[in-house]
Amino acid sequence: MEGGLCGRDRGCPLSQAFNSSREGRPLSSTENLQDHPAESSAEQAVEIATAAAPASDNHTSDADHSGHDHAHEAHPTLNPECTRQVDVEVPAEEVNAAFAQVTRQYRRQARIPGFRAGKVPESVIRRKFADSIRQDVLEQILPNSFRAAIERQGLQPVSQPQVTSLHLTEGEPMKYQAAFEVLPPIDIAGYDQVRVPRPDAELKDEEYEAELSRLRESHAVMETVEEERPLRDGDFALIKFTGLVQAEAEGEAPKPIEGDDAPVEIGGANTVEAFSEALRGASVGDKKHLDVTYAEDFQEKRLAGKTVSYDVEIKGIRKRILPEMNDEFAKQLGEEDGIEALRSKLREQMTDSKRRHMESEAKDELLTALVERFQFPVPESLVQQQVDARLERGLRALAQQGMSTEQMRQLDFGRLREAQRDSAVSEVRSSLILDRIAEQENIEVSDDDVTTQVQMLAYQAREPFETVRKRLTDDGGLARIREQLRREKTLNQLFERLAA
Repeated sequence: MEGGLCGRDRGCPLSQAFNSSREGRPLSSTENLQDHPAESSAEQAVEIATAAAPASDNHTSDADHSGHDHAHEAHPTLNPECTRQVDVEVPAEEVNAAFAQVTRQYRRQARIPGFRAGKVPESVIRRKFADSIRQDVLEQILPNSFRAAIERQGLQPVSQPQVTSLHLTEGEPMKYQAAFEVLPPIDIAGYDQVRVPRPDAELKDEEYEAELSRLRESHAVMETVEEERPLRDGDFALIKFTGLVQAEAEGEAPKPIEGDDAPVEIGGANTVEAFSEALRGASVGDKKHLDVTYAEDFQEKRLAGKTVSYDVEIKGIRKRILPEMNDEFAKQLGEEDGIEALRSKLREQMTDSKRRHMESEAKDELLTALVERFQFPVPESLVQQQVDARLERGLRALAQQGMSTEQMRQLDFGRLREAQRDSAVSEVRSSLILDRIAEQENIEVSDDDVTTQVQMLAYQAREPFETVRKRLTDDGGLARIREQLRREKTLNQLFERLAA
């Protein structure tokens, strides 16, 4: 029997051996390998939406992505530079014992008409349940034999083994080959010589004042201008309009665009200049005609690159009234100690936010420098797992932004996976480098640190702590949290030493 062993619903019999062989190893999973330089979910959502043209096939994806594997191959390609293979032979005596044991179990449990429970002849059991018995023998023998083989050779897989050349016949030795990936040797000599500029995280006065202005603008109110006067910059004109899109082909009917009580800010940053020029200086009741040619990259796709003829009537004028920066305004924002306390806290928050942002960018630069300096082959299985993690984050963000299940079915997941590949390779490589540095510097994460992280997750999920902890322990998530915290700790220590 050639090929892998994962065709049945029970799953691959080697999974148990594989999981045991890699327990506690770095990169037991690459989900959330690191936060640097991975994009945020929102950024990845944009990246995914840009990269994915509608698919020609009928690939499906549920909005919650439950069990979705993004069209993996049955046996993903392994990186030859990281691939190892073991040839395994199990003695005939052990094979026979396994067949006998499994057959006895079936005989005790089988319920076949015409026979008393436990009295079914062995020949009938073997004939009726031949395929199931053989599968159970595989599941009994393969894990232990594979584990013993890799332990003899001192190998620690980081991928699911791919089994080929399987020979299993009662009375004969069982033979098979298993190929899998291992971590490559990683030479990090000179990592402590890498330097990146330490960022200037000082908050500038103009940044602070600009944020104060945005804060006031976000709490501004609109008032109708009662006096008779012309429109000027900063005003909002309430207009009724009708627009006709210039026909794209001879005989094509123009496409009308209509609106009423639409606000247009005169001279506003987001206002098409042609509207500001036409409306500036006009008064309520005036009517204007204007032609607007939109840029090819205009955000409203139906207007991008088009010319539209507008007839506009000005129905009213509004102006924005900014709140005074006083104690009353501070109380509206929840600061009972007055405007000076609000100013002080805003400056502290902005200073801290800028410092974290600038340090995050500098850490990204440090990781990039390390990745560029230390080149080594990367296990393809880890790359594909990281592609999975990136896609899951991006797809969740798209779902949260309102993308429907039907729209997700149209995504070209082949192109999506390819678009994520380069970033995934870099993330896997940087994580392996951080793991290697952590080993060399004996950096560890305490149980208290892990517990704190689990408590945060439980709080966010609104679930009991013990429930979350048990689930994470069972699915390997606790080990991944420890790995992630260790990498973050390593990166933070490197940054403090290497940022010049």
